[in-house]
Amino acid sequence: MAGGPGVVPVVLGCLPGLAAVVALALCANGVERAAATDPRPAADRYTAPRPSVVPRSVWLGGSARSQPPPRYDDEVLAVFVHHTDTPNGYDCADVPAILRGVYSGQTGARDWDDIGYNFVVDRCGTIYEGRAGGIDRAVTGAHTQGFNHRTTGIAALGTFTAGVPVPDALTDAIAALAAWKLGGTGTDPRGEVRLVSSNGLSRYAAGATATLPAVAGHDEGYQTSCPGEALRARLPEIRATAARLQGRPG
Repeated sequence: MAGGPGVVPVVLGCLPGLAAVVALALCANGVERAAATDPRPAADRYTAPRPSVVPRSVWLGGSARSQPPPRYDDEVLAVFVHHTDTPNGYDCADVPAILRGVYSGQTGARDWDDIGYNFVVDRCGTIYEGRAGGIDRAVTGAHTQGFNHRTTGIAALGTFTAGVPVPDALTDAIAALAAWKLGGTGTDPRGEVRLVSSNGLSRYAAGATATLPAVAGHDEGYQTSCPGEALRARLPEIRATAARLQGRPG
């Protein structure tokens, strides 16, 4: 994972090897049909409430390293879904310690400036703030090679390869987070967006425009097995749930 200037281009959990490592136009499916009857700006038509998010100060505490100021984009047009490629079956009470381990692996052994994911969701459905910069802001992450700008990276804590059960609480939380983040730009979670690759190490040459799902798996933008076959199979359901939470017609 990675993308912007000054960010190491891999994230732990989603790249080959070990890994734990969208955006010029919106897909306005359903929005144009409503334009004639709804005078509100497009970004206000379909929104969702902000879900509860555990701030990074709660799980990171005094373990935070010195780092440069966060970078920001003007908006969030897409979400990339990942898995952390870490063990399953954990006790959810232990998640803060697990996250500190992920953070340490990325900022210590890999010498990153911060954890790459914007958010991490555990199997109990708890959402944790990842990368610093503000839960409500469009923080530039380091999660998807070439597509870190105008996107949010959401990582499912665990490994979700073929045959691994994916908890409903986890997928529901990802959907709620995606619905809220995409609601600010009126983006339909079931639609597509056009993103410009910033890095030729992605599936697209630098500067190329890619049409990708608004809620995409990491493998849509980068050659990787992340977010795992089992979680990838749940993406249509996550998109549909996110659209419903935005109040969109079925």
